[in-house]
Amino acid sequence: MTEDDGNDKKMEGSNSKKLKLVTFTGAAGLLGLAVSYAIFAFKSHKEKSKKKGLPGCDTVCVNLSAREILELADEIISKSTRVHENVALVPLNKLSYENVVLPLAELEARQLSLIQCCVFPKMLSPQDSVRKASAEAEQKIDAHVLACRKREDVYRVIKIYAAKGESISPEAKCYLQCLVRDFEHNGLNLTATKREEVERLRNEIDELSLRYVQNLNEDSSCLFFTEHELAGLPLEFLQSLDKTQNKEYKLTLESSHVAAILELCKIAKTRKTVAMAYGKRCGDSNIPVLQKLVQSRHRLARLLGYAHFGDYALDHRMSKTSTRVIRFLEDISSSLTDLAIREFSILKDLKRKEEGELPFGVEDLLYYIKRVEELQFDLDFGDIRQYFPVSLVLSGIFKICQDLFGIKIEEVSEIDVWYYDVRAFAVFDSGSGKLLGYFYLDMFTREGKFSHSCVVGLQNNALFSNGACQIPVALLITQFSKDGGGEAVPLGFSEVVNLFHEFGHVVQHICNRASFARFSGLRFDPDFREIPSQLLENWCYDSFTLKLISGYRQDITKPLVDEVCKTLKRWRYSFSALKSLQEILYCLFDQKIYSDDDVDFHQLIRSLHPKVMLGLPMVEGTNPASCFPRAVIGSEATCYSRIWSEVFAADIYASKFGDGNPNLYAGMQFRDKVLAHGGDKDAMELLTSFLGREPSTQAFVDSRTKYSL
Repeated sequence: MTEDDGNDKKMEGSNSKKLKLVTFTGAAGLLGLAVSYAIFAFKSHKEKSKKKGLPGCDTVCVNLSAREILELADEIISKSTRVHENVALVPLNKLSYENVVLPLAELEARQLSLIQCCVFPKMLSPQDSVRKASAEAEQKIDAHVLACRKREDVYRVIKIYAAKGESISPEAKCYLQCLVRDFEHNGLNLTATKREEVERLRNEIDELSLRYVQNLNEDSSCLFFTEHELAGLPLEFLQSLDKTQNKEYKLTLESSHVAAILELCKIAKTRKTVAMAYGKRCGDSNIPVLQKLVQSRHRLARLLGYAHFGDYALDHRMSKTSTRVIRFLEDISSSLTDLAIREFSILKDLKRKEEGELPFGVEDLLYYIKRVEELQFDLDFGDIRQYFPVSLVLSGIFKICQDLFGIKIEEVSEIDVWYYDVRAFAVFDSGSGKLLGYFYLDMFTREGKFSHSCVVGLQNNALFSNGACQIPVALLITQFSKDGGGEAVPLGFSEVVNLFHEFGHVVQHICNRASFARFSGLRFDPDFREIPSQLLENWCYDSFTLKLISGYRQDITKPLVDEVCKTLKRWRYSFSALKSLQEILYCLFDQKIYSDDDVDFHQLIRSLHPKVMLGLPMVEGTNPASCFPRAVIGSEATCYSRIWSEVFAADIYASKFGDGNPNLYAGMQFRDKVLAHGGDKDAMELLTSFLGREPSTQAFVDSRTKYSL
């Protein structure tokens, strides 16, 4: 037995869950051989390891050893290759849905959970060997998936079948279109020469993106300040900084240091110096990189048949085109201008009182917003924390979601997990008692654990040709703390909001009933994906909910008082117009560089900044083109998506749940008309059907005006 095997065996004994059953009640064919063999092999792993999974959900195993992960990855690739070979060999005069599309759809559905069993341990396993094996497996599987999408023989069969125009269901037709797009986005509909150019451009884009981010990561710029120049910063922050021999503090330009200065430092000159240095980072190196990157993306988009990269990036999103996104952002900006002017006037008046007639700069925004909030709101977030013990918040969220969406949540006992404090829950329809899905909950920080909060789809809903149904399984990861005694620390209010938000993704994943895994769960239009979570956040600021989820640890019957609940709602929207305008500014910059040729970055930001930010000039010498990684990798041409989802979530909440109380009828309508469909219908059509009209931006604007200072 190897050391890895020994460690794995030890962990089996310590990690098997034995939990009480806790119920939270509310109002509430053809793929055949290849996939079957993969499942059989997977079950063999489980039997060999004697690991107990979720009841009725044999394909999800969360505690594989390093060796088992690598073996399963090889099996996944082998069986996927066999299915693709079989599709490629179908005679062209015998093409049908059953021998072309269905095998690929069912392979995708079956193998998603198997792939996740290999991949997610790199985020959460307490064993270094397992995390390394998981990362290795992910690289192998990713390379295989990309190779499959470049197979000319499979593309030829799919394209010829699609051209036949055979009568199939709308969802199957949509899936077929997705298959064609997967291949054609890799240039398989182009000549060999153009296909080589697509490959070259993709490699160049990857290289340029990496170089841009590496330049920022390797930037070692720093500033030095006296204690007087850092007036207003807390002692513990100053103590965390290095000091020079002449007793000056060394300030790096990492975001946490910059945020602290811009929010807390009383000295205007220091704030401006830091803002200027932060905005100038990597200017000489990154602006040329971004210019070349944007040009390469435009060339790639045109090769693939789009006018520019913006339209390529948005083609299969709710927004559809760059023109629509720019109009959306400009409309929101215009609607918020009057409120933003009033907010700005409050800030300028306070600066005048505290600093005299010094001109107000954009570098002053965060400091004076925080100063006004301190004066206007009697909120001590350190004190409020004691009202939110984890167990009470979690049970409150469960009740809200049960009352809203007609579900029942039960904790599952006696199952295998990857760490002793991970929990698992089953979700049922409260009316019929039908099992809808499961979710795991990994709440607390620990060494080696992924450091962000998120939801991962471990298995998607899918319906197979033999009538079998695969139910969804989600994984919710949060970063809550324990004290020295191992007890959960009460949550800060921002953590409460984050938990509501992430649980919205869990509900979205589990309530989806799309027949194809491609359209199920979180594999949804990215413009829509955040709407359910943004919607659920609204209940964090509702007095009924805050009382439900709050209480002293010592006296759990004493919730937050009404006045604090009202203040939290006002605080949520304080200076929200100015904050939104700042976000819109960067979203417009991102959208415009990817929707026009040969954009002069400097001229663009000089034009946009005063127009959007009420005449405020940008900080001298700065240019977001040099230090705006979201526009380079991850959100290129799609930075608008967060505010897009927030706007439409506000519309849904105001029109259907405006009183804040859980409304089972409206919640079930949202579950059945929107969440159940997932990606099998156009997201805008789903929202229009649910609302009875096209979505509007008015509720977003009205909510900010209603609670303005």
